[in-house]
Amino acid sequence: MRYVIGIAETGSFTRAAARNFVVQSALSHQVAALERELGVRLFVRSNRQVRLTEAGEAFLPHARAALDAADRARDEASAAQGVVRGTLRIGFIPTVTAVDLPRLLRECRARFPKLLLQARVSNSEEMIQEVRVGTLDIGFLGLLDGTRVEGVAAQELTCDTLAAVLAPDHPLATRDRLSLAELAGEPFADFPRTSAGRKQSDAAFARAGVERQVAYELGSMELTRELIVSGLAVTLLPSLYAAELPGVVAVPLEEETVRHEILIWDRLHPSPAARAFTALVAELRSR
Repeated sequence: MRYVIGIAETGSFTRAAARNFVVQSALSHQVAALERELGVRLFVRSNRQVRLTEAGEAFLPHARAALDAADRARDEASAAQGVVRGTLRIGFIPTVTAVDLPRLLRECRARFPKLLLQARVSNSEEMIQEVRVGTLDIGFLGLLDGTRVEGVAAQELTCDTLAAVLAPDHPLATRDRLSLAELAGEPFADFPRTSAGRKQSDAAFARAGVERQVAYELGSMELTRELIVSGLAVTLLPSLYAAELPGVVAVPLEEETVRHEILIWDRLHPSPAARAFTALVAELRSR
């Protein structure tokens, strides 16, 4: 079943064999044996491509569910003996400030050496959906005040406000506070329009009745910082994050722009790894 899933996801017997650390002939032999056992063809093979048959399409989701259940049974048995293992998939926004993420991941690896960590930057709203359907175990979100988080377990980590972020030599950088109206004429760098971070700044300007120009839509905080330092753009960022960003100046806003950083995980059936990780987050934050 692992081989079938590998072929379906990579579209290649060769790549699936490499993913599973077996020679292609062994993988092909096992898949052929499975097809004989099932009495159906799972793949249509040609020189150019490998694709699932109708039977293969029907088989695939159940194969995934079976393997997930087997992995979960193994992980739960290990956890009962005090060993945390398996894979923990973590998503996080690029502006996390509530936890020291490198320290947290380092501590997790040291404490649970049999646990495989997979971490990636993601969108808050996408992470909520992924935790709901089980493709993500943990999410570190940043959400606008009043945003409802449903279908997952959630814990607020910190509450913050947005700040204007400018180059040190920007004419407005010496101000104690700035209004959104004063920033409206500036070229903005911001997150992609579908992201929660972008929606926070868009909502702030909408509440103030002010229009702005977003000249740069970026997913990279480093590139955003470089544009700001170069005097090409300004932006709004969480004040705690902005205060640690080198080479820029963070100026508080006159308007109230509350945002929350939230930790989420599976509400009904968290994996042993997710349970251990959320406990570790609580422990480190209490020190």
